[in-house]
Order: sequence, then C-alpha cells, then structure tokens
Amino acid sequence: MPDCPRCHQPVDARALACPHCKITLKAFGHPGIPLYRSKPEEFLCTNCLYHDDDTCNYPQRPFAKECTLYHDRAEPLVPQTSPYSSGDGLQSIKNWCQRHLVWLALLGLIIISIALSI
Repeated sequence: MPDCPRCHQPVDARALACPHCKITLKAFGHPGIPLYRSKPEEFLCTNCLYHDDDTCNYPQRPFAKECTLYHDRAEPLVPQTSPYSSGDGLQSIKNWCQRHLVWLALLGLIIISIALSI
C-alpha cells in the first residue's frame, strides 16, 4: 500500500483521495491518472524528462509542484525487458522453439514424409 504524501498514512492504491487528510491522490478524479507531487522545497520540472527535451506543455512549467505528465529522467520511457532474454540455456532453447513453431512443424512433416517414403 502506498503512503499519503501529506499525512504519510497507508492508503489504497486505487483511492481517489486520502481517507485521513482528504488530499487528492488521482488527477481529475480518475483512478487511472496518477498525480505526481514534489517535495515542498523543490519542483517536479527539475528532474522531468519532458522538461529536459522541451516537449512539456504543462501550464505550470517550470515551477510545477503537481503534475500528471511527470516522468523521472532516470527511468527509461519503455522498460528494457524482453521475453526472449534469459540466462538459462534451456529456457533460451524453449523460447527459440516457441518463436519458430511453424518452421519446426514443417520440418517435422518433411521428416515424417521422408521416413514413410523409405
């Protein structure tokens, strides 16, 4: 459970507002839009990726304390995980077979037809 940024009490991750101090936790009252907040002495724009590449169109830029567009520049936009990357040799063979299942089935049919013709 995440903590409330104001009163630091645990709140439900889907909560629109803190039940203790009533601070808004989700933007526009929608549970799918997170509302990012900075610490009282700093601004979100100082370490935002969109501020760095000048694509931010937020009206409070560069002094935003709350933002729905914020993305930390230390984190990649797209996670670098791949379903095919694995250190285990057996798992990598299994992944290769799953990716090339059609060709393996065709090769199996060719082998069976050659074996029946001999």
